[in-house]
Amino acid sequence: MRMRLKALLALTAVAASLSACATVNRLDAGGDVHDLLVAIRDNDRATFDAHVDRRALKSQIEARLMAEARQRAGQNDGVIALAAIAAGPLANAAGEALIRPETFRAAANYYGYTPDRPIPGRVAIAAALRPTGDGRVCAARQDGPCLLTFTREGDRWRLSGFDAQAANLRGK
Repeated sequence: MRMRLKALLALTAVAASLSACATVNRLDAGGDVHDLLVAIRDNDRATFDAHVDRRALKSQIEARLMAEARQRAGQNDGVIALAAIAAGPLANAAGEALIRPETFRAAANYYGYTPDRPIPGRVAIAAALRPTGDGRVCAARQDGPCLLTFTREGDRWRLSGFDAQAANLRGK
């Protein structure tokens, strides 16, 4: 009985330390997400760019272009090969057109961060972030999909993934 109690206490301590780590990550990420939201609201390109991983977002766009090409081409290897050649340059062009504060304003609006309301503080934003289990966090409504995903790079959390369909994001 005493061994079970010790084992239970040890497991509780491990679980508490892991959840504390997740909370620290979310709180830390909350400050950078706040800065990103302010940059989006204020159309501050420099701060926006500092909190966005363009390479990761462009890779995601390229992967999506390839997936759609495969789906539409079926078994046509020629079309798939052509799509593979075009996907990189198309993703770069789409990235330049879409990865900017104006586009992500729709995501901010989706979460209720409209221009007529103040942006909540770091703690409130951290509470809305969800650990994804791979060291990243995502912004999602309570039971909704992960719309924005953030990855820690050096001293800050940067936007590294997005689900444009979830919020119907579109460039102008």
